[in-house]
Amino acid sequence: MQSLDIDQLRTFVAVVERESFAAAAAEVLRTQSAVTQQMRRLESVLGKRLFQRVGRGKQLTQDGVRLLDYARRLLALHDETCAAMASTAVSGELRLGAPHDITDSILPNLLAHFSRSFPGLRIAIHVGRSPHLLQALRQGDIDMTVAGLDAPELRQITLRTSPVVWMCAARYRHDPAQPLPLIVAAESSQFRRIAVEHLDRAGIPWRITYTSPTVVGVRAAVRAGLGVTARSVEMLGSDLRVMGEAEALPRLPDVNFRLYLSPVSANSVAQRVFDSLGDLSL
Repeated sequence: MQSLDIDQLRTFVAVVERESFAAAAAEVLRTQSAVTQQMRRLESVLGKRLFQRVGRGKQLTQDGVRLLDYARRLLALHDETCAAMASTAVSGELRLGAPHDITDSILPNLLAHFSRSFPGLRIAIHVGRSPHLLQALRQGDIDMTVAGLDAPELRQITLRTSPVVWMCAARYRHDPAQPLPLIVAAESSQFRRIAVEHLDRAGIPWRITYTSPTVVGVRAAVRAGLGVTARSVEMLGSDLRVMGEAEALPRLPDVNFRLYLSPVSANSVAQRVFDSLGDLSL
């Protein structure tokens, strides 16, 4: 038998505990398609089916149930080993930036990864907009940041590729006879640029009804039913809905959330942590 892959086992446990591939993808910071591929590879290595379809969902097979206990024990021992080794190797403070979009999605999972791998690390979190975070990174005010903007000159790891969608309040009613009421952030916002460019390209009239310098303000205005915004799916909640073909709105491109390393920070701890991440694709 081939060796078992720890990442595949971690994803397997996440699928079981989260009760869906989609929820597991958010837990392990990978796309849903990547999670599906991981489970297929794990089944191939084991030569066993781990899941079976029941109705519209999936549940564990007998072999899947047997694997679950072993997987949890292997992961606990693996993480304990990593923590023991890392605790003597990395200690100090890491200044980490994060845009508002990811504070409920990517950021908690990234922090959990850091906590497991580097228990001696202290993390100071700086939340802001991607342009401001990248500026602070280039100036050395923070050591690393997650950002949804492209900065090809910086060392980076792609954490997640997320769809950008049109979203509105759950009870919002679209009137195609009127210019589309847009809710946007400041002029430097990539989501504002994406929205305007694609509406103009599709020949759809629009007007800006509300602006806010923060995602918190944008989301509040959308929830209030004041208009429509274009954001990554990380901002969606039960009180918002996605608009699309039914409203004849153009499809929008995906956005990549990447972890960037400061080119000028003198923090050697940040350098060592970043180097240890390898090909962390989420």
